Amino acid sequence: MEKKKLSGVPRLAAAFRNSLGGFRDIWAEEEAFRMEIALLALSVPGAFWLGQSAFHMALLIASVLLVAIVEVLNTAIEATIDRIGPERHELSRIAKDLGSLAVLMTSFVPGLLWLAALFDKLSG
Repeated sequence: MEKKKLSGVPRLAAAFRNSLGGFRDIWAEEEAFRMEIALLALSVPGAFWLGQSAFHMALLIASVLLVAIVEVLNTAIEATIDRIGPERHELSRIAKDLGSLAVLMTSFVPGLLWLAALFDKLSG
């Protein structure tokens, strides 16, 4: 029996429910994600203090949000690899390490932006 495909508002509602399920899963399983969300919450007042405009504040906050987004993708890669099988395989290691590298590289984005904003705040 073929599953009926949703469309319109019911499809959006189902996608939202699935997203909430994903949030619950990553929140329960990934300490790194919880730490990134804590940093995101702290970034809001920090961005209001450092930001020179609404756009600048949004950019500072979005840069921290970007790290959490990449963490979600990294976790999805890890879950997929783990689903394939528990045995060690070089390609599995490479996939997981590349996901981790993506998170690390992404974390440089807010670091750079926040340091530049701090420099502007203190020098201007």
